[in-house]
Amino acid sequence: MPRFPDHLQGDGPHNPFPGIKVLERKLGHPIPHRLGSNEGLDMPHRALREYFGDALAEQAYAYGDAEALGVRQRVSHQQGIPLEALLVDAGADSLMALALRATCTLGCCVVATAGTYPTFGYFARGEGCHVVEPAYQQAPGLLAPDLEALNRAAHAEDARLVYLANPDNPSGHLHTEADIRALRKQLPKDCWLLLDEAYGDFRDDAQSGVLASVLPGVIRLRTLSKAHGLAGLRIGYAIAEPETLAMLMKVRIHYAVSTLTQAAAEVVLDHPDETRAHIHAVTARREKLAQHFRALGADVLPSATNFVGIRLPSVELAGTVHQQLLSEGTLIARLGHPSIANVLRITALEDALTPGRLAPVEDALRQVS
Repeated sequence: MPRFPDHLQGDGPHNPFPGIKVLERKLGHPIPHRLGSNEGLDMPHRALREYFGDALAEQAYAYGDAEALGVRQRVSHQQGIPLEALLVDAGADSLMALALRATCTLGCCVVATAGTYPTFGYFARGEGCHVVEPAYQQAPGLLAPDLEALNRAAHAEDARLVYLANPDNPSGHLHTEADIRALRKQLPKDCWLLLDEAYGDFRDDAQSGVLASVLPGVIRLRTLSKAHGLAGLRIGYAIAEPETLAMLMKVRIHYAVSTLTQAAAEVVLDHPDETRAHIHAVTARREKLAQHFRALGADVLPSATNFVGIRLPSVELAGTVHQQLLSEGTLIARLGHPSIANVLRITALEDALTPGRLAPVEDALRQVS
């Protein structure tokens, strides 16, 4: 089992402000007279009510539930994940930073694919970690994190943690659950696997229960930003063994997820049919976009996400196309790492199917075909 830093071993540190919701559950009765937590409970909020309405204003007064019980209960029920194996925080990015804070100390080595989701490297370097970055596997129709290379680097560098996005961001590649379990088994016993599954809802097998597994030595990250459309409210959840989550709680901000965000997430989770319909629409658009660009001769990367990756023949051409689109007011993503900077990533929104919207990409493909 991977280990935690020495300063987190033993009793504490303890959250000094677990919040009224947690206290009410411990006492078994409500606390209607809140005279001790110094919130602005008597603020009229006339301007806020006029602008947003009473329903939002009522969510603004008090600190949120530090345990986000309502969100966790819904996720647990819908996905079959044990309630005690869930921790809610302010999006997958916040959970990523939290995992690094709980597992790594200054000078620790962490491993991630060169060019994968760059926020991980940003956070890891900010924690003072040494980041080792094996290259992607590349071939026609393939851009994938190299699991064998990640494992070799973890052993060679005595890594404390390996980061893997699955489905990968930005390539869209999906490793199977068997691949993930095999990687975990091969990694050093004291090395964590941080598994970023922000795009997991778009997997073909997402409803099969495969994503409900609680794996020793693995911290799985999910988000409500993509399939649930709540990116602006910042909420996601981690899946791990309860003992692991207890360590993460030692270094967590008390009220990172607002009352409003939790209320909105509960409403969305209470209407799973709307989310399923959205996922179906996105995947249909993704395949339509992929087919369109393949017909133009593009090297379209397989994707299990809400985006399509197109690999152009050169970095220079990708840069030119990207700038042309920006000048027209259209933003797509051009991958930042030099080894994959010839890849363009297009989100499968309805707007992407508007005739002429992606004309610079289409023109470039016709010129090189």
